[in-house]
Amino acid sequence: MRGAMPVEMTENDKKKAFLRRYRECERREQEILEEIQRLRMDKMFPSVVNDGMPKGSQQSDLSDYVAAIERQIGRLKRERLKKVRTREQIDLAIRRMENPAEQRVLRLRYLCGLNWKEIGEKMGYNERQPQRIHGSALNNFKMS
Repeated sequence: MRGAMPVEMTENDKKKAFLRRYRECERREQEILEEIQRLRMDKMFPSVVNDGMPKGSQQSDLSDYVAAIERQIGRLKRERLKKVRTREQIDLAIRRMENPAEQRVLRLRYLCGLNWKEIGEKMGYNERQPQRIHGSALNNFKMS
């Protein structure tokens, strides 16, 4: 049995992928922050084995912990820089659009991460109107 043929992305799919990049940066940033928190919690509250057997010192070398934290902080700095640059790139492309309602829908959807209902509430529309505006916004949006 052969694998499925790759589906060609439509122009609108490419535009959505471009616009979604900022939220992806935010997700990666959050994952790194959670990993840093996990490392800190693991150091503060190491797991305890209660099997009644005598153990050696539970003190581990702090240098491994510090190195792990430093690696994650380095990743966090790089991800935050990438996030800022990505947001600037997307926002610039949105600002080039002529229609203010289309600009606002794209900002609220892709930069703020709101759902259709929330966008409608912010703009004073029902839930369907922002989706219609979004469709025309994608047709008018230029990635470069």
